[in-house]
Amino acid sequence: MAVNVVPKDQMLAQVGTTFPPGEWVTIDQDRINAFADCTEDHQFIHIDEEKAAQTPFGGTIAHGFLTLSMLVKLCEGQGVYPEGMVMGINYGFDKIRFLAPVRAGRRVRVHAEVVDVSQKDDNRFLMKQAVSVEIEGEDTPALVAEWLSMMVCG
Repeated sequence: MAVNVVPKDQMLAQVGTTFPPGEWVTIDQDRINAFADCTEDHQFIHIDEEKAAQTPFGGTIAHGFLTLSMLVKLCEGQGVYPEGMVMGINYGFDKIRFLAPVRAGRRVRVHAEVVDVSQKDDNRFLMKQAVSVEIEGEDTPALVAEWLSMMVCG
């Protein structure tokens, strides 16, 4: 997907910009296990396929924070950026809700919209995007969030 680069004086006008859905990414058991090791969150619903099969989930599920951390990858190639941007900084979230579990082996993709842009000074813009992570074949998204990014121009 193409990245939209606009003159700095047009950044505030980007509110309402929506992007086509992102590329599908598979959340497989190897990725879930690696995340469990990295975060030391080895709850059985994430890593024990036999025991997790006995739960209402019917098998292992991704950590909610794994799905959240995948936003960087899922949003790759999407966005609106000011000309002369030298770096983007993850500024945080105003809202995060985990709505449905991502079962091991399922594919997810992101839907995103610019919902706010504010200019902090001559070289910094704070952008808020509403993001939703779709699970292939399911009606309820894995998560919805309002993600904040600080864009710094040179």
